[in-house]
Amino acid sequence: MRHAKRLDVAAVTDTAHRARRVTRTSTAPRAWQRMLSGRRLDLLDPSPLDIELEDIAHGLARVARWNGQTKGAHIFSVAQHCLLVEALARLRAPRLDRGGRLAVLLHDAPEYVIGDMISPFKAVIGGDYKAVELRLLTAIHRRFGLKAEASTAIKALIKVADSGAAYLEATRLAGFDPAEARRFFGRPPAVSATMERDFLKPWPAETAEARYFERIKKLFGA
Repeated sequence: MRHAKRLDVAAVTDTAHRARRVTRTSTAPRAWQRMLSGRRLDLLDPSPLDIELEDIAHGLARVARWNGQTKGAHIFSVAQHCLLVEALARLRAPRLDRGGRLAVLLHDAPEYVIGDMISPFKAVIGGDYKAVELRLLTAIHRRFGLKAEASTAIKALIKVADSGAAYLEATRLAGFDPAEARRFFGRPPAVSATMERDFLKPWPAETAEARYFERIKKLFGA
């Protein structure tokens, strides 16, 4: 009976949440995205209930890193980048728990909706972009059972692994020379030839989508 009451409260809360969104969208410009899953995701007030892994994987596999200015027959997608970052994070922290690995994999997940904006342009736009990005990331974390905000330690690990991935992508795919990449992204990470062959050759969108989907599904279901 107590469980039923909790479900009722959740249902009422979600109904109220959706009602507020309907009221706002009836008087304001459209701020939602229709997903292939059928979900309608409000960008300004995202609900975890409208977030589906299949939409994230599909979107990130088709968003290009480096504005598409990379070598190869395929874009280097955000989905592939996130898998590379997770692999680098695990090299630095072999005992990283399931939640930590999920947080790393999801660090760029808002880009399935808002795209991958290069850092110089983010700096021009300023705080509004970051606010939308943070709201989406918070909803995504809640959808996958994570705390709304990652711990300081996880954030630091993501930053180091993300910079390492950026260095590798910049020098292997995006035309940067090593000195230039080191200036922007720091020291290069040490990676094996096998890892470099696997993660630094751009995958077809279908491959990136499937690999990202399966990795998240494996960790979320563990």
